[in-house]
Amino acid sequence: MPHAAQDHSRDPCPWVILNDLGGAFVMGAVGGGIWHSVKGAKNSPRHERMLGAVTAMKARAPVLGGNFAVWGGLFSTFDCALKGVRQKEDPWNSILSGAITGGVLAARGGAKAATVSAVVGGSLLALIEGIGIAITRMTADQSRPVMPQVCEGLFRFVFE
Repeated sequence: MPHAAQDHSRDPCPWVILNDLGGAFVMGAVGGGIWHSVKGAKNSPRHERMLGAVTAMKARAPVLGGNFAVWGGLFSTFDCALKGVRQKEDPWNSILSGAITGGVLAARGGAKAATVSAVVGGSLLALIEGIGIAITRMTADQSRPVMPQVCEGLFRFVFE
């Protein structure tokens, strides 16, 4: 069985899952902290805005962080599983992982909700992967070495 090319700059899959889960929690908690502190301050009486901001942030930021962690952990788990099953690392792993994650997270709502969420998850990851590929292709030409051009008029002027 041929071995797929591996990205040795990343940790092995069990550690990648934990790393992604933790990173997603932090991202959700920080973003949720900012969002809910602004929302809490806005919804509080005039002289209690700071207290309202802190209270809302303490109550809701960990919940949003947990939601992000669940999504990030599931996505990373499915991505690692697909890499193992398919024996290759390509954008399809991410797209399929996004679709499966969306479907699993919405499964309690029934088959229709799971299907819609799977399509949305796969579409969002396809969009993200497509943008990444486009940016890589656009920036690849910028770093390619170019042969210096000698101006003929200058050459004649200097050496004649």
